Amino acid sequence: MAPGSRVLRLLGGLVATVLVATSLTPGGAAAEGSQTNYVQRLRLQAQLQTLNSDLLSHDSATAVLQGLCDRRDPAAPRILARQVQVPDDLAAANAARRQLGAAANEPVHRRRVELTCGEVVLSRADNWYLPGRLTAQMNTDLASTQRPFGVVVRPLNFQRRTLSSRLLFQPLPAGWEAADPADLDAPVSVPANVLQHRAYLQTPDGRPFALLIETYSDRVLIP
Repeated sequence: MAPGSRVLRLLGGLVATVLVATSLTPGGAAAEGSQTNYVQRLRLQAQLQTLNSDLLSHDSATAVLQGLCDRRDPAAPRILARQVQVPDDLAAANAARRQLGAAANEPVHRRRVELTCGEVVLSRADNWYLPGRLTAQMNTDLASTQRPFGVVVRPLNFQRRTLSSRLLFQPLPAGWEAADPADLDAPVSVPANVLQHRAYLQTPDGRPFALLIETYSDRVLIP
């Protein structure tokens, strides 16, 4: 079973639990006796698993974030990629080159960005890419604009291959389904970063051209 399918199955059970835990009175208030912190943890877990599932099942992380941005703030502008200047890192560049199957003398460029919905930073990404496998216009746009990487290279009809998916935040511990909800009702503190994905992009013929390291901020969640 694909990773995305496993996450979706787990997510279905989690959403059902959230609905039971957050049973509402006719007036809209939480039912008397419900554990507020526990319910918040369930909601955060559901949001995090939904985002993770969406990223695993889509080729473009930018498209996933754009959908999230549109739902949160329909008036916000399109997702932008604010470039962040970083020093050269020869060791990291060589490692990226090897992972992309590039020759030792093939140039590799790094683009670090903050992906924003309005003024809110949703994620930070390091994009290592092979400029020789992109068009001249794509290289110009990546160097001089705030267009997200996935938008710039969309004409390549790329495919995303996930290397790793790591939750940096666990609202609920392993085995929480069997625990007493009262034991999980402590206040929750959300860290600055909640999820990290490593992936590469390839053309339809299987030729890799970019390595991505994406770290998603707490702002992708609604407390």
